[in-house]
Amino acid sequence: MLLFRSEENVAAWCRARGIPRRPRIRLDQLWHLAVTWCANRLTVDSRRPAPDEMVAIFAQVGLEGPFWDPKADRWGAAADS
Repeated sequence: MLLFRSEENVAAWCRARGIPRRPRIRLDQLWHLAVTWCANRLTVDSRRPAPDEMVAIFAQVGLEGPFWDPKADRWGAAADS
């Protein structure tokens, strides 16, 4: 995971390395994702979310599109998400 100060820094970093921009996540989204994803990790019934549950969790924190769909085969179109 790489942390950047701005979208301009992301663009410059990608341009300097000749790689396409990938979907990004803000720190507040990452925090909410971690809290939601790990909410039941210390319980006996803890389990990894099923693919449809994953999509719902991602959508809850504003992460949508093919990149965030564990059943998707392609995610290139989501590079600007």
